[in-house]
Amino acid sequence: MKSPRVTLEQWYVLQSVIDNGGYAQAAEKLHKSQSSISYTISRMQEQLGVDLLQIDGRRAKLTDAGSSLLTRARHLVNEAIELENLAHNMNKGWETEITVVADSACPSAFLMKSLKEFEPISQGTRVQLREVVLSGAEDALLMKKADLAITAHVPRGFLADEILAMQFIAVAHKDHPLLKNDKVLSTADLVPHRQVVISDSGGLNPVDAGWLDAEQRWTVSNIDTAVEVVVHGLGYCWLPQHKIQKELDEGSLRILPLNEGQRYSARLHMIFGNQNTAGPATHTLAEIFKQQAIAFSD
Repeated sequence: MKSPRVTLEQWYVLQSVIDNGGYAQAAEKLHKSQSSISYTISRMQEQLGVDLLQIDGRRAKLTDAGSSLLTRARHLVNEAIELENLAHNMNKGWETEITVVADSACPSAFLMKSLKEFEPISQGTRVQLREVVLSGAEDALLMKKADLAITAHVPRGFLADEILAMQFIAVAHKDHPLLKNDKVLSTADLVPHRQVVISDSGGLNPVDAGWLDAEQRWTVSNIDTAVEVVVHGLGYCWLPQHKIQKELDEGSLRILPLNEGQRYSARLHMIFGNQNTAGPATHTLAEIFKQQAIAFSD
């Protein structure tokens, strides 16, 4: 079999030129001289017999052939990086750090019990826990910034284990005008009143979920803030039951008597960033999440 003429490093240089906007930017990113970057691209084109780039003003743009080739090369470069990461994990044993990205609707008690069980066997592995909203976990997975994600949104190309089911309930402060007359409400009754909406922290495929075209809309960045806004009588919202059970029991919040859509279920899934290259610490924490989910649901 004939050995390849073009190396993975050369493909990575081409990728850097495109991703960073030009030769100079790629040189700065890769800590190389601009002449070295230029030579690498010129040498690639000679070896392949194909023009990869064309200059448009001050920017280097891919030719049609370059675009097609780089699309495939990206997979090769990513595979090579993942292979090196796997070898590194094999060599060092447990990972030094795990990044867990969790939807803000995920019960804190579940997360803390899982991490508490993991801590004594973690062998010093650091855990970075990031809370996101809606498609934020999807972004982290697609951008390879999560070792484990707990989310209701499963991006295309990923396998997931369903671990928890949650109930979202339409609620308002006990003195809210919607609750004055004790009548059954329709969605039309809600429209004149302020709805509290939780914004999506993701940017790649953002979701605008739950808004009913209310005349007034207040948007907050996380569920805990949404709870505070509703508790202070500033609007109504669909909130996770486990986040507001105390307020419901005390009577400070009441469930809106809607004729439809009063409740809905959301299912949280656990997803590996890359199960094939995940180290033993990540697999151990994932198993703990699964077992704690069973106990939490009972």
